[in-house]
Amino acid sequence: MSTDSEFLAHARDLFADLGPIRTGRLFGGTALYVDDAMFAVIFGDALYMKADKPLAAEYADAGSAPFQYDTKSGVRIIPGLVSLPESALDDPDEALFWARKSLVPAQKAATKRTKTKQARK
Repeated sequence: MSTDSEFLAHARDLFADLGPIRTGRLFGGTALYVDDAMFAVIFGDALYMKADKPLAAEYADAGSAPFQYDTKSGVRIIPGLVSLPESALDDPDEALFWARKSLVPAQKAATKRTKTKQARK
């Protein structure tokens, strides 16, 4: 599953007010980072946002679904990545609203990774 370059450009435009957005490869998709915090992932033409349990519930209330993929043994659901609500794909203000919410668990995860790396040294 590769990332559509036009969709990536659209996502960058939606989130431009967050500051510089860095991208990186992630399991055949493209991860979006602000500083060192991965707050979103693009798989094909779908945009998934980082979420902890409480935020995933907010996303679900807005009509979002968790990222899932097929495996030999069935469907694997990744609850920490949820789809951006459809309405936000065409509304930069709504997209920023959700992105700012997703940055909170993303920054916590980035801080935790940094502390773990430092402890290993």
